[in-house]
Amino acid sequence: MPIKQLATKGNVWKRTDGYWNGDIRYIDEKGIQRRKCFGARTKKEILIKLQDYKLQFQEEVDEAEGKTLTLKKSMKTWLETFKYPSVEKTTYDRNEFSAKEYIYPILGDKYIVNITAADVHEILVRMMQKGYSHSTVKKVYSLMNQYFRYIYSENLIPKNPMKNVRMIKKDIFLSAQGKDDLPTRDSITILTDDEIKLLRKEIYATREDGSLIHSQASAYLLMLNTGLRTGEMLGLINSDIDMENRLLHVNRTVKIVKNRSDKNVSEKYELITGKTKTKSSKRIVPLNYTSIEIIESLRKERYFGEDSPLIPDKNGEFTKPIDFRVRWYRLLERAGIEQKGLHSLRHTFATNLVNGREDENGIVHTLPIRQVADILAHFLHFMLSVLQ
Repeated sequence: MPIKQLATKGNVWKRTDGYWNGDIRYIDEKGIQRRKCFGARTKKEILIKLQDYKLQFQEEVDEAEGKTLTLKKSMKTWLETFKYPSVEKTTYDRNEFSAKEYIYPILGDKYIVNITAADVHEILVRMMQKGYSHSTVKKVYSLMNQYFRYIYSENLIPKNPMKNVRMIKKDIFLSAQGKDDLPTRDSITILTDDEIKLLRKEIYATREDGSLIHSQASAYLLMLNTGLRTGEMLGLINSDIDMENRLLHVNRTVKIVKNRSDKNVSEKYELITGKTKTKSSKRIVPLNYTSIEIIESLRKERYFGEDSPLIPDKNGEFTKPIDFRVRWYRLLERAGIEQKGLHSLRHTFATNLVNGREDENGIVHTLPIRQVADILAHFLHFMLSVLQ
């Protein structure tokens, strides 16, 4: 249904008898131009009347727009107008995915003025019942919170439904999914010592001619020895590595984002290199002797120069994260290890640093949590949870 709109800002004039007149022209809901007239003894009075009418008119427009504006249309505009220019491309892709995958199917066709707290809460409950992780549901909750706060501030809805919606507590959430008894070790996903042995054996498995079966597979062991994220590992270039002082400089990350240069190809993706996840993620990581050996072996497999990636594709360009993950899952399957995400390598590295390793003399060597957090960057909360 069309929304009425102002056609002029208003006109004011003084009559010959000293009385003041004013009018405002507008287009009504049927597209017909109409005119609202005012009269007053002074110019000040007529200007006040014009201003009051324009405010009233806008309130009626906002109310009418809210009654005919669906959440899908409104949220899409909000995302494109406000979120896209202000967040990382990967963050925007995640927000857009959350809206399309979890919010639109349930609330997309509802008019925003009719959405209630119960409607919003239903999304959280459905996701919980379908087995989504607490962190995934929390991201959806946060997105809705930001969106409804905005449209409420713009007077598009009479009240904010999120005011009466609380994120489901993690213990209740996990209990509903039958995961409340999982030990911390299992919930964060790490590799056991036996799994690491199986992984290492498969990584260095060779063909009859002595060549490695899995290309660049030792990169996963390097992640296990440094705690780097996937994007950080793939973003390394050879000049980032100081072999003499055994230091690795984390300066960038590799990401996959939607190609938005042309709306007609918005479903296509592109590989980009950008800044690290947080400011603290840009850091220097010490390398043990195993890491040095792994780097040397990776360079023997493929080396395109100091300014090329440590783990390049066949053309010397940055490797795509999706290709790196596919090779990881294939490696786990061949090694007979239960499927785990690449982030489990980072979890395992952190856990081993905190729990320590026993040397040949029976002495257990550990690192303080703060030092581990500095090496990993942005990982202190995880370390604390491991010890609880």
